[in-house]
Amino acid sequence: MSHPLEGVRILELGQIIAGTYGSQVLSDLGAEVIKVEAPEGDLGRNPSVAPYRGLSGLFLTLNRNKKSVVINLKTEAGRDIFYDLVKVSDVVIDNFRPGVLERLQIDYATLNRINPRIIQCSVTGFGAEGAYKDYPALDIIIQSISGYMAITGEPGRPPARVGIPLADLSGGIFSCKGILAALFDRERTGKGCRVELSMFDAMLNLLGYMGTMWLTAGNLPQPPGSAHEYTVPWQAFSAKDGYVVVATRQEVFWRKLCGALEAPKLADDPRFATNALRVQNRALLVPELERIFRTRTVADWLTRLRVAEVPAAPVNNLDGAFAEPPVAERGMIVEYDHPEVGKVRLPGNPIKFSGVSGAISDPAPRLGEHTDEILGKLLKLSADKIASLRGEGAVK
Repeated sequence: MSHPLEGVRILELGQIIAGTYGSQVLSDLGAEVIKVEAPEGDLGRNPSVAPYRGLSGLFLTLNRNKKSVVINLKTEAGRDIFYDLVKVSDVVIDNFRPGVLERLQIDYATLNRINPRIIQCSVTGFGAEGAYKDYPALDIIIQSISGYMAITGEPGRPPARVGIPLADLSGGIFSCKGILAALFDRERTGKGCRVELSMFDAMLNLLGYMGTMWLTAGNLPQPPGSAHEYTVPWQAFSAKDGYVVVATRQEVFWRKLCGALEAPKLADDPRFATNALRVQNRALLVPELERIFRTRTVADWLTRLRVAEVPAAPVNNLDGAFAEPPVAERGMIVEYDHPEVGKVRLPGNPIKFSGVSGAISDPAPRLGEHTDEILGKLLKLSADKIASLRGEGAVK
């Protein structure tokens, strides 16, 4: 079985994370992604961002499997080349500020006239229209304004951002969903469409039940640290040499936890008989649990808790996370050989299909590495024509 998106061609105008992660996911599923870069390249190439041997670790991660072609869209000849690529492509994705597509004359109305089947997906910070459309949309800005920093971290401590660029990644998470839906719809209608999403909207959606409880019941959450506002115990506890997380969503797990802790008095204490009572008496229960957990090592506790079938896990840093058995079992480390920095190892594709084996893992491209290949093989331009375009600054 081939990868499910083989035969789908994507033109990526995206930069850094929000405009590149979605097409990275689609490339893992077999899509051909042609990264159309300005002469100066994707801003994500900045080697000061996650530096690795003079290159950007961010770029090496989010541009695997892609081809780079440099086209100057500010020139008429460059736009004509891009229009020719649109004719033989399925999707165009960008994360430009509102108005840039129109200024470059590559907006959906223009591209739809060239190819009525084209799907154009734009990832914005706050939407293409409205009061905030021109506001800067850096990850920390979106995390802050969407409520995440107010509910992340320890109680009584300053606001904290989520440890990964979740707002930027949310653009990719939802853009690839929108593109897949648009591709499916095109199979029924024969027509393309425009997909537009904002990272602010995406982050509000990812609030899940917390958003519901505020909008419906007026419950304003506070930063819980590792604890859970509705379930006790559900948090990290300090052991002799690290931290252990336990999660007792059902009462049966509370009884099993007390057995593993060798603490029958806690199991029989009427103040902790139900989860509602444990939430009410959290300040009494948690210090006693903390005292017990400090008496053994993480490994000791995990052995005891897993035998007792209590949901538990170590608080891993990345060294521990990538050493866990499912990583190797499910092929969640992929690698490629880059011509400048050598071997690059990175997280793999979490989506698995029956009948499909092996991961697609080609190196992140050097700037303009595939310009001649794309123009020659895909658009059938002669070497002389490509040289002429290069000479007038339309391509690089």
